[in-house]
Amino acid sequence: MKAEIEEKEIREENRKLRYLRFLVDFSILSIQQDDLSFEEAQELVENVKRAACSLFPGKEETFELIYRPRFNRVIGERFKRDSPT
Repeated sequence: MKAEIEEKEIREENRKLRYLRFLVDFSILSIQQDDLSFEEAQELVENVKRAACSLFPGKEETFELIYRPRFNRVIGERFKRDSPT
C-alpha cells in the first residue's frame, strides 16, 4: 500500500516536471520567434515563474537558479542592441 502511494506521488511529480519543462520550452520559443516587446517577454517569464511556484511551492530559488539564467540568455539574445562600430 505504501509503495503504491509513493509510486503515485512519483508519477505526479514527473507529470508536473514535464508540464513545467513544456511551459519553459514553449515560452523560450515564444520569446525567440514571436513579435514580443521586451516588457512582454519579461512578463512571460514572470508568468512562468508563478506557474512553477504553483506547481512546486517553496521552490522559487530553484527557479531562479535553473530557469532564470536560460530566460535571461534568450531575452538578451533577442533584444540585444547593435553597438556602433
